[in-house]
Amino acid sequence: MNKKLHFFQSIHFKIALVFALLLLITFQIVGAYFVQQLKKDNVKTFKQQVELSSYIDNSLIDNLARSNTKKANSNIRDILEDIDSSNVTEVQVVDTKGTIRGDSDVNNQGIVGQKTTNSDIKQVLYNERSYAKSTYDRSDNKPYYVSITPLFSASGNTNTLVGAVYLRASLESVYDSIHKVTVIFVTAALIATVFGLMLAILISRAITRPIDDMKKQTSRIAQGDYSGQVKVYGTDELGQLAQAVNNLSVRVEEAQESSEAEQRRLDSVLSHMSDGVIATDRRGNVIIMNETASEDLNIDPDVADGQSVLDILNIRGRYTLRDLLENQDEIVIDLSDDEHEQILNAYFSLIQRESGFISGLVCVLHDVTEQQRIDRERREFVSNVSHELRTPLTSMRSYIEALSDGAWKDAKVAPHFIKVTQDETERMIRMINDLLSLSRMDSGTSKLELELVNLNELYNYILDRFDMMLKTDDDDARNAKHYTIKRDFTRRELWVEIDTDKFMQVVDNIMNNAIKYSPDGGVITCRLLETHNHVILSISDQGLGIPKKDVAHIFDRFFRVDKARSRAQGGTGLGLAISKEVIEMHGGKIWVDSVEGKGSTFYISLPYEEYEGDLWDEN
Repeated sequence: MNKKLHFFQSIHFKIALVFALLLLITFQIVGAYFVQQLKKDNVKTFKQQVELSSYIDNSLIDNLARSNTKKANSNIRDILEDIDSSNVTEVQVVDTKGTIRGDSDVNNQGIVGQKTTNSDIKQVLYNERSYAKSTYDRSDNKPYYVSITPLFSASGNTNTLVGAVYLRASLESVYDSIHKVTVIFVTAALIATVFGLMLAILISRAITRPIDDMKKQTSRIAQGDYSGQVKVYGTDELGQLAQAVNNLSVRVEEAQESSEAEQRRLDSVLSHMSDGVIATDRRGNVIIMNETASEDLNIDPDVADGQSVLDILNIRGRYTLRDLLENQDEIVIDLSDDEHEQILNAYFSLIQRESGFISGLVCVLHDVTEQQRIDRERREFVSNVSHELRTPLTSMRSYIEALSDGAWKDAKVAPHFIKVTQDETERMIRMINDLLSLSRMDSGTSKLELELVNLNELYNYILDRFDMMLKTDDDDARNAKHYTIKRDFTRRELWVEIDTDKFMQVVDNIMNNAIKYSPDGGVITCRLLETHNHVILSISDQGLGIPKKDVAHIFDRFFRVDKARSRAQGGTGLGLAISKEVIEMHGGKIWVDSVEGKGSTFYISLPYEEYEGDLWDEN
């Protein structure tokens, strides 16, 4: 059933509206140019009208050159009082010293004899050049034209500056006339646009009548009625289109029967479009491949068209087309290579007509790469945890058995055995705590206790703790490793919202690793700087470095570059994984640059928004 269109939704109105808008835009462009030109000419004429005559200028020059200042000022006042112009609001005469010698405003005679404070007049006296501008006085909300003209006295072959004339005239009359013309033009444009719109509606009706007839015919075709014919009004493009619609109704009727089988095939394909879908003919050759299947198999649909589905899925030799037709079990297709991993599950179903005739196959591809990866990581995780717990448990068992067999009586051996058992116990506790932290992060139950902190001071505080540890080690053990912490901080205070405890844990992890793998006497460089929207922390050591092949896995859980040395130093392989999770919870990033044999640099990037004003001002 056709939905009835409102007038404003019809093509009649749209054609008329476009015509009217074009007409209106044209008027606006022409009007803008016309008004601008009119304004320019009127202002130019106005300036010529308000400029003082050469006679007045010469009179003012003569009086400014006189030595009798009192008499000269009186003459200047008389000259200014004789100026007859309704638009001139003020004329002021100033000598070369900047002293006001006359003013046309009878109520403002008190300023005569005072120094002018007008910077424009001073500039004209200094440059000896005329100056003019249009300005707007907010005190009375009126536009004004200001002109300052230097006055020169001719003496011999030279001109000597004797002063300047300041003239101020109201532009209100000019703008009033321009406003009136603009209103007249806009009114005329609107009237012309309305008439144009009405004319365009009449013309569009004549154009769209054949289109309306064709719409009605296509609606009948959609309902299965092919008997009607569209009336052809002429031989133009619309007439040719009407004839084509008539031909279409005949062709559609002839193709209806053959399209039913194709419709069932397309319906079967479309029902599985959530995954990769491949449809074949009865010989197993590909006829349809959707975009997902093309991406999964890394093959262009045009290239795959006509090829056997056995070759496209690379299963020829393991299966035949009859196997796929008779047994529609799931098939696992491994497309992994050195660069990426991809595993697909392929499900096959038959395309059958009502008579039972099999006209093709539909293959649905489901990408299970992520699921396989998760299962593999789960197995590896259980294996790693079992191995990591078994090692300290085996060690503890050995020492405890030795103690139970009588070693506890040996005053030299027993304390060492007990110390080893305590160390292994603490190692397991650290591992369990790390696993619990990762579990809370994975489940989303770990929450950040954010607070606004001065990152410079916090970073410095953490490093001071390691300096203190170094001093303690120097006092307690001669063979303790020596190292130096070098700070390179920006002087600007950086205030960042972070979870202080978790952030300290991250820096502790990286610093502990830097100390573990740095040579004796090495330098650990800690930097803090600010970029556009981030703060960057870095910790550089001079240790063994990380092999290039291991850099991409350094933040994986239980990953160790040197497994034997890491376990000997008490590492669990979870510290950097926890650090990565914590930084990402803050919306930041953590990464490492390393050259084997030259050391490593760990970077932490945190989002940073500069705070303005008082940080503690809640208002």
